[in-house]
Amino acid sequence: MSGNWRDRTVTTFECQKMPAVSSRGMVVSNHPLASSAGAEMLAAGGNAIDAAIATLFTLTVVEPMMVGIIGGGMTHVRLADGSHRFIDGQSTVPATVRDTTYTSKPGSAHDVFDTVGDENLNGAKAVAVPGALKAWCETLRRFGTMSLADVMQPAIKHASRGYAVTPYLHECISESAAEMRKDKPIAALYLPDGEPLKVGERVVQSQYADTLRYIADHGEAALYEGPLGDILADYMEKTGGFIRRNDLISYRTVERQPIRADYRGWTIFGPPPPAASGVHIAQMLNILEGYDIGGLGFGTPETIHYLAEVLKIAFADRAAASGDPDYVGVPVEKLTSKAYAEERRRGIDSGRAQAWGAGVSQLEGADTTHMTAADAFGNVVATTQTINNLFGAKIMIPGLGAIANNYMNLFDPRPGHALSLAPGKRVTTSMSPVMALNGGKLRYALGLPGGKRIFPSAMQALVNLIDHGMSLQEAVEAPRVWTEGNALEVEQTVPESVRVKLADMGHRVQPVATVAGGMNGIAFHDDGTMSGAACWRADGTPVGISGGLARSGIRFRLG
Repeated sequence: MSGNWRDRTVTTFECQKMPAVSSRGMVVSNHPLASSAGAEMLAAGGNAIDAAIATLFTLTVVEPMMVGIIGGGMTHVRLADGSHRFIDGQSTVPATVRDTTYTSKPGSAHDVFDTVGDENLNGAKAVAVPGALKAWCETLRRFGTMSLADVMQPAIKHASRGYAVTPYLHECISESAAEMRKDKPIAALYLPDGEPLKVGERVVQSQYADTLRYIADHGEAALYEGPLGDILADYMEKTGGFIRRNDLISYRTVERQPIRADYRGWTIFGPPPPAASGVHIAQMLNILEGYDIGGLGFGTPETIHYLAEVLKIAFADRAAASGDPDYVGVPVEKLTSKAYAEERRRGIDSGRAQAWGAGVSQLEGADTTHMTAADAFGNVVATTQTINNLFGAKIMIPGLGAIANNYMNLFDPRPGHALSLAPGKRVTTSMSPVMALNGGKLRYALGLPGGKRIFPSAMQALVNLIDHGMSLQEAVEAPRVWTEGNALEVEQTVPESVRVKLADMGHRVQPVATVAGGMNGIAFHDDGTMSGAACWRADGTPVGISGGLARSGIRFRLG
């Protein structure tokens, strides 16, 4: 689409952050200290994988409410040879859990997984077998160039010395305070004297620093085969949790091939099942390809209407057919086919909202983090990691100083469904670390946190870039919308006139402060430079490396 997208919209906004531009590497994460940790690896001669793993370990320290070694995630790696792969480090159901282990709260809707006593939400019974640490260490060993001890140094430093609480962290502690007060170890650190840490106060995690040092010396075996795993398993057994020693010993990561979407001459690579995101991003783009989205304009009632309808279609199919492919049949080929998109598109009314059911049959928490890294050699990493809800299960493991996930909350506590519990089953996720290519060249890598709102937001960012011609900074900061069939959430920047028109079309419009969390990404330019961008919804910060070493034989002399 030629011209400026601002000429075709009534939904205007100004970017609140500035991008960074570099020639030798870029790291973008949702905390400045974590981005700096990754950039330090690039400055030392490391590659994007070294930078990504350093960033993730540092995020466990400075963004503890979002990510941790007792968590899980998806990592999208593009190597310099142009190959793409996903490292699945998602958490799994402990071996002792059955599909009847929890009792669903009476009257819960089909898509609500609440249980009696919130056992799958808070406390030891909510914790699934962690995959994050193993995935990070294996990824570094396979594709990185630096030692685990080297990439972990920034995390160890910030854990032992401390760092200042940001307003964002303070708000997250305040939001979770009621449950965190029930666990003495986590409350002692984040709620001293019973009150949330204030902005500017320092967080010092001495016990966790010791844990990180031990991992730096012994690798992932420290948790999966060694004494750190003993501490975790013993705690779980004493407090009613389900993780046992053998769950840790038997945990395996899985390398998977990406889902591919072809959209208006672009190629999009996204996560495969058990992630639902890549499949449904492809599905939604295939449907939208039948409309002149660029011509309709960004943030217009017509464009938002089509976005809402494809979101409802995607969520109807997601509910019917998503899950761990080792346990359920996910009809990937049909969902991602152009023919199925055409079938679904024929049912869309251009002027009226409608309800949608699934078109296929069966053959998560919002608090996550994302980071993106690239080097000058052609390696790129986009990875989304989480402990699920804010501060996970709201418990800190004594002796480890690490916060545990509450991934069990993502499983259906009722038997007989696609997302029902089964020993060893991997969680289904909306994580969307995606990369977009045009003309065979990588152009964008991006992702974000936000639970079920992740993949719809990633799809909208791709539409912003491809259809509307936005810059990456504009694309990650642009107002978003979301629905899965009930209310249509629109960020408050969408003007009242647009909301009224959408309501007239039958949408139940609900203005919200934010849809999903802090997106970040990297754009790759023809001249070899790259731009890093992070949005206003989190503490996102891009850090780029430019310049370089002196030319050989050049040195300064006096006289």
